[in-house]
Amino acid sequence: MPRIAGVDIPRGKQILYSLQYIHGIGPTFSQKILDQVGISPEVKADELTEVEVNKIRELIDKEYTVEGELRKEVNLNIKRLMEIGSYRGTRHRRNLPSRGQRTRTNARTQRGVKKTVAGRGKKRGATKK
Repeated sequence: MPRIAGVDIPRGKQILYSLQYIHGIGPTFSQKILDQVGISPEVKADELTEVEVNKIRELIDKEYTVEGELRKEVNLNIKRLMEIGSYRGTRHRRNLPSRGQRTRTNARTQRGVKKTVAGRGKKRGATKK
């Protein structure tokens, strides 16, 4: 099982899809990496030679921010937003959606389990039509 950027990539899959198991590499970056190195995307990961794996490893280390570095960078960006008190930072602090989604309905995953509040619901004396 080839190990690239600290991740064991799956052997039986095509290298185009195996590279996507690395955090920070999606379909587009995976295709670009293979084009730069000169490897066919249909080749299975376990069919790669050690030289090809080293080429991929060196290219990723040199040109892309992946795995631990990327996670650290994202977390620092979120902390910075919270420290300066921006709207997005306060949304992160309260664990609410920060990209404009509605929360009156939906956003159940972010907001947590429904909590019933006393006094909400039918008004007294209201009649059905």
